[in-house]
Amino acid sequence: MAKKLRVAILFGGKSAEHEISLQSARNVFSALDKSRFDPVLIGIDKQGKWHLNSADRFLVNENNPKLIALNKSSIDLSMSLAAVENQIRTTESGDIGGIDVVFPVLHGPFGEDGSIQGLLKLANVPFVGSGVLGSALGMDKVVMKKLFRDASIPTAKFVHFSSSQRGKLRFSEIHDYLGVPFFVKPANLGSSVGISKVKSESGFSRAIDEAFKYDRKIIVEENVEGREIECSVLGNEDPIASVPGEVICTSIMDDFYSYQAKYIDEHGATLQIPAQLDQNVVTAIQNLAIKAFETLCCEGMALVDFFLKPNGIVYVNELNTIPGFTSISMYPKLWEASGKSYTQLISDLIDLAIRRFEQEKNLRTSRD
Repeated sequence: MAKKLRVAILFGGKSAEHEISLQSARNVFSALDKSRFDPVLIGIDKQGKWHLNSADRFLVNENNPKLIALNKSSIDLSMSLAAVENQIRTTESGDIGGIDVVFPVLHGPFGEDGSIQGLLKLANVPFVGSGVLGSALGMDKVVMKKLFRDASIPTAKFVHFSSSQRGKLRFSEIHDYLGVPFFVKPANLGSSVGISKVKSESGFSRAIDEAFKYDRKIIVEENVEGREIECSVLGNEDPIASVPGEVICTSIMDDFYSYQAKYIDEHGATLQIPAQLDQNVVTAIQNLAIKAFETLCCEGMALVDFFLKPNGIVYVNELNTIPGFTSISMYPKLWEASGKSYTQLISDLIDLAIRRFEQEKNLRTSRD
């Protein structure tokens, strides 16, 4: 019998998306093929401290997305950066042994932006998902959209501002360029955290203040009227795309796919999987999803968001390199509809991570 691979599920983190990560980790742990993999649960609290958790008590209020929390353990961890052994050490009793592969389900900054990916590369540990570059590009909406534009990938008009430009922001100038309504977002965050839909000048300052709470750079985008379509991508050098799905927002609180609709209100949105689309539109969306994935140098997985306008034009909205793995998340649901079970999807992602790692080991790091 083949030896089980030790898979560290890394979750939580110093991010406004911390609670979503906890939900994702719970689902990844449940779906993991225990006949092939031996899970090691590592939670990162909101202060950045690493905790070794047991499977039966790593979450508090795990069935309540409003109150879910990391159950902090008394065992703190640190990672060895030795290039020979993949060791994670406790502060008290030595090390917990080698880790064969890490599955990060850290959403947002310090987990999805290349930070943890760089640490894992230095520690010589294989990990699921995009590398440093793909993760960073997928996190920064401003750089992402500039690359989409340069690659002739249709995307909504946008402007961006740093915190030093805050006093120069004028509603009238943005209105003239983008029209109303428009969206104000932190440049480096996901899950609709910090996003506001601005319909008039009265809500402009409040939207700017909200976005700058989470980032030193914000992006302001035109509103695109159309159906919201999503498509999952899987692979390294030869990625494949799932069937597309549609998000139909039904929340009475928001008229866009907000944090509340995504993760709190079970009736906040309806997911139509697969989306009811003509085959030529399906093909166009799948091709654009793969093109966006490759443009941003992604690997492993990504969820690509689209807007389908009434005239049939497809816009790429954004790409998420560590999409949600909650019970209502699109990424795994789209692959289930494409014939790949949740458990098989997790296994495939781990296999892709190990395959990339083995390929990179053959690269020279010195001259003859």
